[in-house]
Amino acid sequence: MREHYKNKILKLLRHADYEPAKVGQLARQLGVETRDYEEFKRAFDELQHAGHVVLGEGSSVGLPGLSGRIVGTFRANPRGFGFVTPLEKNARVDLFIPPGETFEAMTGDVVAAKVVEKSMRGTQARYSGRVIEILERGHNRLVGTLLKKPEGWLVQPDGTGFVEPITVEDVSAKNAGEKDKVVVEILSYPSQAYFARGVIIEVLGRAGGYESEIASIIRQYHLPDEFNDSCIYQAHKAATGFNPENIEGRDDITGKIIVTIDPPDAKDFDDAISLEKDAQGNWLLGVHIADVSCFVPPDSPLDKEARERGNSVYLPGKVLPMLPEMLSNGVCSLQPDQPRFVKSAYITYDSEGNVLGRRYGNGLIRSTQRLTYQQVDRFLKGHTKDIKPEVMPLLRDMETLARIIEKRRDGAGMLHLDLPEIDIILDDAGRVADAQPADTSYPHTIIEMFMVEANEAVATILDRINVSFMRRIHPEPDALTMQKLSELVRALGLHLPRQPDRFALQQLLKAVKNSDGSLAINLVVLRSLERARYSPLNVGHYALASDLYCHFTSPIRRYADLLVHRALDCYLQGNFKSPDEGWILDKQELVEIGEHITFTEERADDAENELKTVLILQMLADKVGEELDCVVTGLTNFGVFVQSRKFGVEGLVQLTDLGPDQWRYDARAGCVIGRHSGRLVCLGQPMKVRITSVNVSARQLNVAPLVPVLGISETAKKRKQPKRFEKFAKRQKHKKGKRKR
Repeated sequence: MREHYKNKILKLLRHADYEPAKVGQLARQLGVETRDYEEFKRAFDELQHAGHVVLGEGSSVGLPGLSGRIVGTFRANPRGFGFVTPLEKNARVDLFIPPGETFEAMTGDVVAAKVVEKSMRGTQARYSGRVIEILERGHNRLVGTLLKKPEGWLVQPDGTGFVEPITVEDVSAKNAGEKDKVVVEILSYPSQAYFARGVIIEVLGRAGGYESEIASIIRQYHLPDEFNDSCIYQAHKAATGFNPENIEGRDDITGKIIVTIDPPDAKDFDDAISLEKDAQGNWLLGVHIADVSCFVPPDSPLDKEARERGNSVYLPGKVLPMLPEMLSNGVCSLQPDQPRFVKSAYITYDSEGNVLGRRYGNGLIRSTQRLTYQQVDRFLKGHTKDIKPEVMPLLRDMETLARIIEKRRDGAGMLHLDLPEIDIILDDAGRVADAQPADTSYPHTIIEMFMVEANEAVATILDRINVSFMRRIHPEPDALTMQKLSELVRALGLHLPRQPDRFALQQLLKAVKNSDGSLAINLVVLRSLERARYSPLNVGHYALASDLYCHFTSPIRRYADLLVHRALDCYLQGNFKSPDEGWILDKQELVEIGEHITFTEERADDAENELKTVLILQMLADKVGEELDCVVTGLTNFGVFVQSRKFGVEGLVQLTDLGPDQWRYDARAGCVIGRHSGRLVCLGQPMKVRITSVNVSARQLNVAPLVPVLGISETAKKRKQPKRFEKFAKRQKHKKGKRKR
């Protein structure tokens, strides 16, 4: 708990809108209960003793100011400036590095910088400086497209991390040609006078080709692909040595009706469901999870590789599995009619969905039928084709219980973010042929509810027996972030308290459901919440309204779940081995593993999203001038971001393209405002645009409105927008008139 408070204190103090407060006020802002104040105070005292926080005028709490030389990680911006994030977490904001002062640093470099200017913005200090030394280069290999220019051969790097081209020579050594996708190793870094210089070490294929773009993303994100020989040997030995008749210590439940429900293209089935009623008429839910732990011993080659990978990576048309396919798609996968080892969580519910009891066990199952979400959805709507007769009552009961559980969890404050996913449709060449909304039918919620309940059940027993284990935590958002969210939402004419709790957020999300503003509001709520992560800290999961939570249900594709399985097995066997024997890890090791697998999870998400963006932009590059139906999702002082409803990619509208006016961004109002007309462009506003240009390498889509923006002030009545918009526009006109007088 003390470490949790330290993290919350530092996060609040680094917030751009933090105003100096005393220790007691700080505790109240963080929602510290009276009974926990002593622990909070100890956490604060330790931070102060270590020099991470200071007491200023009037005993107000602050962070040490930036001064002199700081060391941090550089992050470049395509417009020439950058930021340095200090390695020592004692700075409220990053150090701004203006154009011309970057010392030719690249994104990811560890640099030394000097603070040269301090200014005040309200009560907040703002620092700018210059890079004076590059201590460690973040990258020495980059992926890009080879181009022939009058001055010679250049490689234009992919993405936004490093935008300057790299000169290369002797391209014939690797048989590279113009517009090939290549991996280049940097020999000399850029200076004021010269581009970086490098050598091509690998040719991935023709830029724009599916295979070369997949390979590019794998190299760019340093994703592991092939398994080494020792992992393959161990996986083969484990798979061929599987003996389903050796069930000592396991419950034989092969006679139960059990189903798996997954996407149509899934191959690794790691969760299965049974559901019955006991003699008292209570529900008995069985969540049966592939027992990967019996195939992957701690500290074995496979275990070390799985830990390093952290998780499987799902790219469009390709999977990079955490475990070799002979395990992930073979003996670990809960395939129909095949005997498989599982770990089971059994949860008993009353008619209101309240948990009456939980128990756990190792078992042997035989899945009755493998179903897809679409099959189950059709069945629940009355179509029984391809569903085994003995499975039909189970599916109906599953829907009934899931709705009861969902109602109970909603009542506890669980948040449902409505962020529609897009499924891209690839042709035989790997190019995007079309896109469609991802399936969101109720069977997805059925499985989600059961998985959440099983994860919570396992976290509950591991917490009760007081062992360190890998939790899935989602910290509560800080007070200042919630205040900023409230101000933005209320500026858009919607109701939200100044300090909203999860129930207020629930009501907000319900209020905008199925409206034009739904996507934008869901995005700003998401950005106001912290990211969930892996850690042994007992923090709980804010979005799920769960005090105790872990990941247990996907050990084929997540290393965190494999660790939880091992801890649960110690409980089932009554044999808690020491950390030295590798079964129960100490807290510090869990912290380190948690940080790593949180990173690999985020890396996988980023890689998947970037590849989707690349494939869609390649398609849109052939459609310049065509129309897109979009919604405004972001506002800045240089343009308006809009998201395509069909393809899910964001495009940028330059302010000058909005229409004949002088447009400026008003952060307080959450709108872009026309100075002369008082017209507004706000989050959630629908906008039809035309594609003006596409830069696939830079991941940029530029668009312009089909017609000049009318603004909400002229269309509010037609669209029945909140009167708040009209009132705000009138105030702007009134202010302009006063200035003229």
